[in-house]
Amino acid sequence: MSMKRLSSRWGAFTGIEGLPLIIVSSNALVYLFDLVRPGLVADLTLRHDALLAGQWWRLLTFLFVPPFIDNFFFFRVPPPGNMVLMVFWFMFLYTMATSLEQVWGTFRFTVYFLVGAAATAAVAWLPLGGWVTNGYLQASLFLAFAALFPDMEVLLFFFLPVKVRWLGRFTWLSIGLGFFSGDALARLTIAAGLVNYFLILGPDLWGRARLRWQSVRARRRFRARP
Repeated sequence: MSMKRLSSRWGAFTGIEGLPLIIVSSNALVYLFDLVRPGLVADLTLRHDALLAGQWWRLLTFLFVPPFIDNFFFFRVPPPGNMVLMVFWFMFLYTMATSLEQVWGTFRFTVYFLVGAAATAAVAWLPLGGWVTNGYLQASLFLAFAALFPDMEVLLFFFLPVKVRWLGRFTWLSIGLGFFSGDALARLTIAAGLVNYFLILGPDLWGRARLRWQSVRARRRFRARP
């Protein structure tokens, strides 16, 4: 279903204004509060047993937990280095979210985020044990950003210029390894966090891939002519 038809069905709902700021500020506040009261995150993350115990607020608060609060990507960085990297992540997250909102509009960006959030929250209702991270939901924001702005350069670790397309490919590789090496909960969480990417961006990317393949075939036929 196209965004135009979906928007008409949702009536007066035009999206959540200021959603990028809400996402970043809530994550930043949880990170700061966890520094003051260590262990706070444990009361906010999403777990199946906690939902069965009636702690339904976790269906919302898990979205506020920074995915790198303990480990920044693959590295465990003690404070204050962790704080510097987290500030960098929050700034980059805001840049990604606002850029997507500007390209898509508030409604499409809101749908993109809410679809991933709802799918991820649904995984927690399954009796698989463990906690459900929102890391793949935030990864889906980056992957969408990389698909729309592949040639943009970012300073990795503040000094190494890297094009977003290469970071996107590295992210896909990491997610793929996590999917095939993880347990059932990990695989479902990955699939849920990325369902919005394939739902919203999938048709456009498939169309581009078909056009590219048709162009390649046309060039091959042209070269094969006697």
